[in-house]
Amino acid sequence: MTDELSIRVERSFTAISPESWSKLSGASKTCDTIAYNPFVSHAFLSSLEESGSADAETGWLGHHLLLETGRGELIGALPGYLKNHSQGEYVFDHGWADAFERAGGRYYPKLQCSIPFTPATGPRLLVAEGLQRLPIQGAIAEGLKEVVRRLGISSAHITFVPDEEIGVFEMDGYLHRTDQQFHFINDGYANHEEFLETLASRKRKALRKERRAALENGISIDWLTGRDLTERIWDQFFKFYTDTGGRKWGRPYLTRKFYSLIGERMADDILLVMAKRDGRYVAGAINFIGGDTLYGRHWGCIEDHPFLHFEVCYHQAIDFALSKGLKRVEAGAQGEHKLARGYLPVTTHSAHYVAHAGLRRAIGDYLARERADVEQMSELLTEHSPFRKGERLQED
Repeated sequence: MTDELSIRVERSFTAISPESWSKLSGASKTCDTIAYNPFVSHAFLSSLEESGSADAETGWLGHHLLLETGRGELIGALPGYLKNHSQGEYVFDHGWADAFERAGGRYYPKLQCSIPFTPATGPRLLVAEGLQRLPIQGAIAEGLKEVVRRLGISSAHITFVPDEEIGVFEMDGYLHRTDQQFHFINDGYANHEEFLETLASRKRKALRKERRAALENGISIDWLTGRDLTERIWDQFFKFYTDTGGRKWGRPYLTRKFYSLIGERMADDILLVMAKRDGRYVAGAINFIGGDTLYGRHWGCIEDHPFLHFEVCYHQAIDFALSKGLKRVEAGAQGEHKLARGYLPVTTHSAHYVAHAGLRRAIGDYLARERADVEQMSELLTEHSPFRKGERLQED
């Protein structure tokens, strides 16, 4: 890091101006270097904080790293949070914490550099448009290690790192972890039927039957975005979200206010896929629209219908992405059931800086074995994809 640059930690995202943040690559639709990612936008991150979804009370205390010039100009950033737990992250380190604390260490608090409650790959080392990316990214990665040392904490974890950034962290001595998700890759299909034609006959027939069955009992599907996202609609969707969130996590992560805020600030970046029966909505899924990707997030329902989850979350997402010419659909964490519906295994990455040498060595040994397992599983699952032999999509 040169003398002219300095790292500053900002605890409140609302203290960062939307204008300066919008100049960072990936955070705004006006930037050209990296496709727009709605989760690193000022609108999304500030809404998490202001709604009480991700704040000190929920265990997500803002520690956003800002790389600034001597004149105070923001040229790089890394969203981060000081945490005393490992909930809402989707990259699990509970075993590391337990082992370290049994050995007499103190794992928490830690720095979590990610988007809260959002298992979606996206830019983490944000750089102002028009500047050389690699030197600034390296300065942020090195600055994060210094922040860990200053705070006297155990570690920093950067999760769902894009392929083009993971090498920056590795060069700076961070540990590299991999995992797996399932993404739909648009190979230039004109519509869903054209995509289905690339599948093996048995798989194609099964999906057509599944889609027909999902819409039995008088169910219809609406796509809602922009001005369609009224407070009345958010009230209905929040019921779906709290029902599913309560069963999965005990307490839903996101507050009702969060949906009002994103509805005000980024409605054109949101797609609700809503299922209607007898004149009322009975299920729905929220998606976020990026520059080249549709990101599927939460689903919920107040009525159970066979195959409706698959229709609302996966098939409709593909339909929308193809209609808008998007390159891919990322349907969230886990779910090998997505494979049969045309979503292929894709490797995800995270980077970890562990201050304690012994813990760092033990975790490094474990991650080497885990990466081999993830690679082997990905190859096995790809072999069992629904595509006809010789026509399987390749991850770009």
